Amino acid sequence: MAFITLIDSETLESHLNDPDWVVVDCRFSLTDPSDGRRAYLQAHIPGAVYAHLEEDLSGPVVPGKTGRHPLPDPGVLAATFSRWGIDTRVQVVAYDDAGGAMAAARLWWLLRWLGHDAVAVLDGGWSHWIREGRPIRSGNEVREPRMFRPRMRPEYVVTAEEVARVRMDPAWRLLDVRAPMRFRGEQEPIDPVAGHIPGALNAPFAENLTIEGRFRSPQELRARFEALLGSAPPERVICYCGSGVTAAHTLLAMTHAGLQGARLYAGSWSEWITDPARPIER
Repeated sequence: MAFITLIDSETLESHLNDPDWVVVDCRFSLTDPSDGRRAYLQAHIPGAVYAHLEEDLSGPVVPGKTGRHPLPDPGVLAATFSRWGIDTRVQVVAYDDAGGAMAAARLWWLLRWLGHDAVAVLDGGWSHWIREGRPIRSGNEVREPRMFRPRMRPEYVVTAEEVARVRMDPAWRLLDVRAPMRFRGEQEPIDPVAGHIPGALNAPFAENLTIEGRFRSPQELRARFEALLGSAPPERVICYCGSGVTAAHTLLAMTHAGLQGARLYAGSWSEWITDPARPIER
């Protein structure tokens, strides 16, 4: 049985020597983009390959047109997955040190976007793995390449134009998963303009997790999102964040809660504000 949302550390450890399992270390820091790779080389889960958010899981930034982490070209991304040894037989496990929010959920979403469902995020991530005293290894690791053949799901993504059309429609829900102070425009540590897309509801991704950094139960998550969505079905939910990365965390949480079908505004706030004609709210 494939793992398609979350996986626990005990199960992962029991499969570390399975050739049909690929572990991907997605640790990354926005303030120091080289920090995650350094941490990986120092210590990681045995057998894990490293995924860099900006080099592997994002496309080139076009100033004034894209957000900070555009989606990568599907062909380039498929070649990356092939290099990591991922094909249709492989169970992928992604982890980071931010409860899945920094880049592990991004990899989870990217694989599903390209048609690969057998991907899960390690619940509790690196921190929980270390606390439990599970095995680690240092240095760089590579895997035998396999052929990844994408099966694109374009319906997973919405554009800024689509967001503009539905953002005030009561039949839809637009969820901004950033912290409340950023949503309200009181504080903006990253992007040049503060505020949010008018019509959006604030649903901070951090509330998907317990204080220990693990995902809340499916029942708790479902209750949380049903309160936010009201009568809107998951298929009419769009999630965004600052650059399209942490929004994937909420899409993962919704899927784990059995609420499938929500979509990603990949450009997110950092793309929305590139056009001064688009409205903002504080």
